[in-house]
Amino acid sequence: MSLEEKLKVKKFASDWHKATLNIVYTSNWLIVELEKRANKRDITMQQFNVLRILRGQFPKPATNNLLKDRLITATPDISRLVDRIVAKELVSRCKNDTDKRAVDLLITERGLKLLAEIEEEMMLSDLLPINITEEECQQLSRLLEKFRGESEL
Repeated sequence: MSLEEKLKVKKFASDWHKATLNIVYTSNWLIVELEKRANKRDITMQQFNVLRILRGQFPKPATNNLLKDRLITATPDISRLVDRIVAKELVSRCKNDTDKRAVDLLITERGLKLLAEIEEEMMLSDLLPINITEEECQQLSRLLEKFRGESEL
């Protein structure tokens, strides 16, 4: 089904208009799909992203500020997000030795195990190859970066 049919639009004002709505529509579709997959493991997409960041820092600890800087989507309340994954024993929290206001965060073995189990599914590796080739994925990534003004083709 075409985007026009999905959105019940007879004609877009321009190709720019169609591309913009296509990006927004696809973004929403991806978020819904990823949230469904994360929810099967009783986590959110943001919690999944925090676990990936903490695994990348491991064995060094991370702080809430580091998470805030590196999360894909803006989160107004990092502390509450961290509280939830600490309660699930996916992350441990302890005081920072140098900054008494900061808290050090480390991914736990349980968090590492969950991440290993869910990561491939969260990368849509079962879905993307059905619809587009690896070369098309690379082209899409280049176009999206160009769209954001972050690189040139």
